[in-house]
Amino acid sequence: MAVAVPIRHLLLAVLVVAVWGSNFVVIKAGLDHLPPLLFAALRFTFAFLPAVLFIARPNVGWRNLAFYGLFIGVGQFGLLYLAINGHISPGLASLVAQTNAFFTIALAMILSGERVRAVQVFALLLAIAGIGVIMSNTDGDTTPLGLGLVLLAALSWACGNIASKNAGQINMVAYVAWSSIFAVPPLLALSFIFESGQLEAVRTMTLPVWGAVLYQSWGNSLFGFAVWGWLMVRYPTASIAPLSLLVPVFGMGASALFLGEPLPAWKLTAAALVMGGLALNVFWPYLTRAFALPGSK
Repeated sequence: MAVAVPIRHLLLAVLVVAVWGSNFVVIKAGLDHLPPLLFAALRFTFAFLPAVLFIARPNVGWRNLAFYGLFIGVGQFGLLYLAINGHISPGLASLVAQTNAFFTIALAMILSGERVRAVQVFALLLAIAGIGVIMSNTDGDTTPLGLGLVLLAALSWACGNIASKNAGQINMVAYVAWSSIFAVPPLLALSFIFESGQLEAVRTMTLPVWGAVLYQSWGNSLFGFAVWGWLMVRYPTASIAPLSLLVPVFGMGASALFLGEPLPAWKLTAAALVMGGLALNVFWPYLTRAFALPGSK
């Protein structure tokens, strides 16, 4: 049975998606001052401090928390920051990162033995075609290395998704905060091995740079997960989840608006193919149930 979502709650969901999408531009702004791995370490430091002083640890094992923290903190965002640091534009990064949905499906099928449906293969081929368009148009702003790093970040995100799914019904804000503890030490270690000038970078941080860090720690992570989790519990998944498809829209739009990133025809074509594949994957189960299409069982 359909449940009507009040306009104020729809707007709240769109606000979260806008925060998530515009975060790619904020990352780029922070990278103008901070080394990427140090930037990621600061993000997760303030994702667990001071939150863990006020939020109880979720009812999940330390191993699961460590798994999520490492894959999301080091894998997803560590690689994403390295990519945006001169190897791919924020707008395209926001688009390519959404391929985590297909990686998540693939991992779930490998772990559960579920068979792949023809429509999922077609949706994946659409997304791959979009990635192919990007690969054929790499330039000074987007390189093969940057594209590869974001794809690896998307794979890490998918691994984190599997961990959070295995955690069950829990407080996602507490989960994100407590798992962040495991992201900081390896990020700091990697930063001090491969980067330089960390102490000077922290000492000279301005208010806008601190704002970029806290925007991601509190806005993107804690606020975003808190509101999104509250909406997903309150309303059917079909009413809320598809709005996440707007993340690349906000990501590419914010990058064009604030950073002057051009949006030539090939980028729009790539976006249409990737988002078309994502949309088909999201909406097909509901369409098959609604119209009893072949393959719905």
